[in-house]
Amino acid sequence: MKSRDAALRLKRFEADEKARKVVDLQHMIAEFERMAGDLDRQIRAEEERTGVKDTAHYAYSTFAKSASLRRDNLNSSANELRIKLESAQRERDEAMEQLTRVSSGESQVGLREPQRPERHSGMAAR
Repeated sequence: MKSRDAALRLKRFEADEKARKVVDLQHMIAEFERMAGDLDRQIRAEEERTGVKDTAHYAYSTFAKSASLRRDNLNSSANELRIKLESAQRERDEAMEQLTRVSSGESQVGLREPQRPERHSGMAAR
């Protein structure tokens, strides 16, 4: 029984870790999207302030250029994290299925294992 308990604890730990990873990735993606949105607003404000919206124009704001680059990098990172998130969600779901199998197997153990009858020795009771 101890090995089953240990296996169940291990599977539960693995499933919890995978679930935490999914949540962490979701938070990171949301944070990157929020920061990219903030940069986008700052870029528009800078373009309005300077009156130059053409990125190829010689007078285009260097702040807007660098903010655009940062925003694009954040969006690229968020897209890469989405790919990792899909993988992490699959891993989490598999871990949860394994946990369910192990825990349901544990509850069925008592049903599958017949109770052992007491051994009676060939000698008569005294």
